[in-house]
Amino acid sequence: MKKLMIILAGILALCLVLFGINYEINLKSGSDTKKTLTIYNWGDYIDPSLITKFEHETGYHVDYETFDSNEAMLTKIKQGGTSYDLTVPSDYTVQRMRRQHLVDKLDKSKLPGLRNIDSRFMNLTFDPHNDYSVPYFWGTLGIVYNDKFVKRSQVEHWKQLWNPQFKNDIMLTDSARDMMAVALITLGYSVNSTNYHHLQQASQKLDQLAPNTKAVVADEIKMYMEQNEAPIAVTYSGEAAEMMSQNSHLHYVVPSEGSNMWFDNWVIPKTAKHKKAAYMFLNFMLEPKNAAQNAEYIGYSTPNKAAMKYLPSNVRNDKEFYPDNSTVAHLQVYRDLPLKVIGHYNDLFLEFKMFKK
Repeated sequence: MKKLMIILAGILALCLVLFGINYEINLKSGSDTKKTLTIYNWGDYIDPSLITKFEHETGYHVDYETFDSNEAMLTKIKQGGTSYDLTVPSDYTVQRMRRQHLVDKLDKSKLPGLRNIDSRFMNLTFDPHNDYSVPYFWGTLGIVYNDKFVKRSQVEHWKQLWNPQFKNDIMLTDSARDMMAVALITLGYSVNSTNYHHLQQASQKLDQLAPNTKAVVADEIKMYMEQNEAPIAVTYSGEAAEMMSQNSHLHYVVPSEGSNMWFDNWVIPKTAKHKKAAYMFLNFMLEPKNAAQNAEYIGYSTPNKAAMKYLPSNVRNDKEFYPDNSTVAHLQVYRDLPLKVIGHYNDLFLEFKMFKK
């Protein structure tokens, strides 16, 4: 019995030694959470080679998770229990997250790269003084057309979409806020209107577009347009850039009377555990060459003014993706609206989709 106890004690001691060795190996291999950065971003919304480059330069391991809507991201952050160090909400969602105390106030002394951001894209209404957010990408809502079927002069303004000659020709993005915005702008109203009478008028205006609507979809728009299966689509500038790279007959127009100008932004959630790494990554992404490389990969417009010289001339000189100040002056940024009003937008858009069927 005594001999058995000695053997068991020996086995236990050996296990402890092996555990210690394994723990040391894990530390050296980078499994220590102190050397981890966790990012929560939209799908396919960063050049993967930049993440690899950051890991090689800093020794940090990046855990990368994705979401497909602001609402999904916000729900997960609010539920708690997450340890995301960085996430990427859109403009009105930054405003909501600030109000709900879900994001950290930035220490700008740790963000020298902020000087590279174009002043036009700083200090906007959803985050005055950029106390909580760092601009990542921006873009517009506009019209893609196929020159095999449509001339530019036929689709330079939103109201032209209602032309009877475009019966069953137009693809619409499946977004209540965006499609209601098109109708509101056409009627001369703000994209942030909370006036129910205005919203009812916009809904009626959308109903009149039903005969010209081929489908209301999301990512499928790219397939339809790239394969010449629809002559016109209402979509985002970045989506348009991707389509145009696959089909030389496609072109993008931002109506001069105005449209939505949106911004996606980096923020540090309150629950972040690796803030030093978060600031390192933000400065890494703010480096002009990295920002330019990322913009080429994604296709959306970079707010990084210092990065512009590293973009191909045909990109930085494209007025539809980098419009001049006179066009920007007519663009509107979404604000976070009361939940009751958002409910009206959603309900009225759903009625339009049902009406279309």
